[in-house]
Amino acid sequence: MRAQQNQTRVDVLAAAPLFTPLELGGLTLRNRVAVAPMTRVSATEDGRATQQMAEYYSAFAAGGFGLVITEGTYTDRAFSQGYRFQPGLTDDAQRDAWSRVVEGVHRQGGRIFAQLMHAGALSQWNPYNSGTRGPSAVKPRGQQMTIYHGSGDYSLPEPLSQEEISVAIRGFANAAVRAREAGFDGVEIHGANGYLLDQFLTAGVNLRGDRYGGGIERRVRLIVEVVEAVRAAVGANFAVGVRISQGKVNDFTHKWSEGEPAAAVVFETLDSLPLDYIHTTEFEAWQPAFGAGLSLAALAKKYSRKPVLANGGLHAPAQAAGMIDRGEADFVSLGRGALMHPDWVRKVSGERAIEEFDRGLILPIADLENARRYVERMGRR
Repeated sequence: MRAQQNQTRVDVLAAAPLFTPLELGGLTLRNRVAVAPMTRVSATEDGRATQQMAEYYSAFAAGGFGLVITEGTYTDRAFSQGYRFQPGLTDDAQRDAWSRVVEGVHRQGGRIFAQLMHAGALSQWNPYNSGTRGPSAVKPRGQQMTIYHGSGDYSLPEPLSQEEISVAIRGFANAAVRAREAGFDGVEIHGANGYLLDQFLTAGVNLRGDRYGGGIERRVRLIVEVVEAVRAAVGANFAVGVRISQGKVNDFTHKWSEGEPAAAVVFETLDSLPLDYIHTTEFEAWQPAFGAGLSLAALAKKYSRKPVLANGGLHAPAQAAGMIDRGEADFVSLGRGALMHPDWVRKVSGERAIEEFDRGLILPIADLENARRYVERMGRR
């Protein structure tokens, strides 16, 4: 018998800002609600997207989401892979497997971006190479994530050499080209949540003495070089965004030690790059980034002219719409809300109640098979 869930009633008038179209990177999105990238560890062992994944992603488009951003997809066969059963974009077989995912989303009227990710020092699984790499020999905080098949401490990484940095940059660019060939509408460069590009951005993790280390102006350099390489590889008529956060999957409460001056440097730098949007993510997107003052999304609006996608706890429709109403974001992305309700957009526009997130969807493993069993157990459709 289905368990009783807490429900939130929907005020469709308050949610109205979510349902207007948005022009983004040469595309027209049918509304301002996106599916956030969420690791689902459901690809084949060799990194190919499956039919189950195609059905999973197309369900969001069928449920009304204007944009779907995929889970983090590894970009090279050196040190980028983070998780067992993570999908990749490193060869033609992986590219072709993604094509049916893209086709399913397009058939339902949605747009889909591939998120490109290098795990760096947070890698929990890599069949291509032994050991991990990061900006410096700093052991990551916390422990590996069991919901993604990890256990125990993270490994102590070796610092990336200049040649290995070049390999990583080329990996992002080559993966972006394969994404375009697979039919994706754009790519999102993962510069958040403690993965490689964020590791370079983070004081105390990046201890390098070369041009990639030191002050925030130098720590952001790798993100700059990756964005420039990706844009050069895919050309002008393909959407490219970047995701930025303070918190990490292994350090949720992390804040930039330099405060708003760091935000100014990061977002002004991103504003100067050939990007189509900036995706900010915090635990609660509307909260001040540094204890008082503006949210991270609002700081991105303050220091750049790019469209801002806000993420973090925005499954309540009024909260999500409020980000747009207040001018803190141009559109929003949902993680937990989308997992719980692949038809969140249709539910909200139809004034149907929204249920609170149930962690049974992702426990003990956050894969699609566990989610299928949850749906059957709870009697959900």
